[in-house]
Amino acid sequence: MGHNPANPAREALSRHGDQRMVMNNRNARRTPESCLVLMFKAPGRSKRRLAASIGPLASIAAEFMCRCAFEDMAAWPGPVCFAPAGEADDEWLAERTDRSDAVVLQRGRNLGERINHVNRELRACGFERQIFIGIDCPDLDKGYLRQAAAALDEHDAVLGPARDGGVVLMAARREWPGLGDLAWSSVNLMAELERLCADHGWSTARLAPLADIDTLEDLDALRVRVPGDDRPARKAFGAWLANDGHRPEAQS
Repeated sequence: MGHNPANPAREALSRHGDQRMVMNNRNARRTPESCLVLMFKAPGRSKRRLAASIGPLASIAAEFMCRCAFEDMAAWPGPVCFAPAGEADDEWLAERTDRSDAVVLQRGRNLGERINHVNRELRACGFERQIFIGIDCPDLDKGYLRQAAAALDEHDAVLGPARDGGVVLMAARREWPGLGDLAWSSVNLMAELERLCADHGWSTARLAPLADIDTLEDLDALRVRVPGDDRPARKAFGAWLANDGHRPEAQS
């Protein structure tokens, strides 16, 4: 989708300066629903670990993964927030979607601090219940996201474990405690998040584990799973994988 210069949220973003917060007044201060938040980088700047396995093909894989995440955002019945990692990522976003209730530019030295920043900015604007996802898990679907939102009725936090020990989703109805000292991108992240929540007296729900995409082996495993998914972005991703588009030797 092309960039719409008349989009009031996007115009507010360009005027607002360093805070980089925009709101669509339709949802401001009206937040019984959970806000779905996508933390992302543009494809050319993401998936560095995957690039170590497949080189420039990682950018193509990341483009497919972004499309899958955008598909989830478009299908979400509640408010949505895009949280680009930097100015270049925000410019990339502006050319691809106008559907957002908030855009918050990430701030912080690591992913934990960046989540804390986005969390605070959204809460200040009335979005108290937030579900954070990234582009790394094409196995996410509407049912899984709705489970997370429903669990927030009974719990302070909801965590979706990744099978490698990380997380594919983290949701909260309270302001997150400091996340900057956690072992991000490690096999201990899920355990550390649960421990942090317990230390602050939070009740926590754990969803079923899902696979995320970090390596060539992860792509090969997705290739087996994705043919049964009828969502357009997943079907396109599956077709690319089925044709060995992700394998460097197939490009030579």
